[in-house]
Amino acid sequence: MTKKPFVTSLALVVLLLSSQLLYAQTGGGNGTAGIQDATTQVTSYFDPLTKLMYAIGAVLGLVGAIKVYGKWNAGDQDTQKTAVSWFGSMIFLVIVATVVRSFFL
Repeated sequence: MTKKPFVTSLALVVLLLSSQLLYAQTGGGNGTAGIQDATTQVTSYFDPLTKLMYAIGAVLGLVGAIKVYGKWNAGDQDTQKTAVSWFGSMIFLVIVATVVRSFFL
């Protein structure tokens, strides 16, 4: 019987302390500062990610150029199709990076 009041009082103390922590997280505002902070963090990611996209595109562009050159030297009939698809993918990469950057910033 003596264990039940102890558990009840311990649960009450934990409940009171956790409710104080929950109120401390709200900050008394409507969340505008949190949304502004999240917006600032997301927009700060765009410049490094755009540079990363361009770097990946450069590596893939070199690999594609070597692939086209190899087909061209081998006399393959599919060289023009490969070259056009490679060039189109490079243009698409640049356009997507530019559009995403201009859309979100």
